[in-house]
Amino acid sequence: MINIALFGPPGAGKGTQADLLVKKYNLLHISTGSILRSEIDEGTPLGLEAKKTIERGKLVSDEMIVKIIEKTIRNNPDVRGYLFDGFPRTYVQAYILEGIMTRFHKKLCCLISLEISEDVSVKRLLERGRTSGRRDDTEEVIRKRLREYNDKTIPVIEYYKEINRYFPINGDGSVGHIHSQITAIIDKQIL
Repeated sequence: MINIALFGPPGAGKGTQADLLVKKYNLLHISTGSILRSEIDEGTPLGLEAKKTIERGKLVSDEMIVKIIEKTIRNNPDVRGYLFDGFPRTYVQAYILEGIMTRFHKKLCCLISLEISEDVSVKRLLERGRTSGRRDDTEEVIRKRLREYNDKTIPVIEYYKEINRYFPINGDGSVGHIHSQITAIIDKQIL
């Protein structure tokens, strides 16, 4: 079974690479952002709580995210593997993910981190905001999200470095080049 976490700041290209990896390896794509946007669009209690948090430029709580992840794994036990897109984002989430995976007799093979500068992230997200109409993509909110992302994710990176499952990739190249680097890492981990 192939279980991968795709990691990186907002605007790093996780969604683009996730789509390619899902097709190549036939994985179930678990995007916490997409799931949360669906919850927000449907007006669920979780969605309303998440909307308030996101509009303040904060990350959604570990508790909310973990509920989504656990439910998704429980409801899809027979897939070839999972691709976690933007999860885990905190040390607590990383620790809980290990527990969830163990409980379901699974293991995360690698955390692949798409690394980009803050300026590249802001530029990409402002462009995305103009084309997609996402209201959370203003420069002020983006920079606040990036600060919080950096503050919370350093311990995640250290955790996966310690267990030799952290693989950084320069996310400021072409889609094809980045994809080939990612697949080389995955293929090495699963063989």
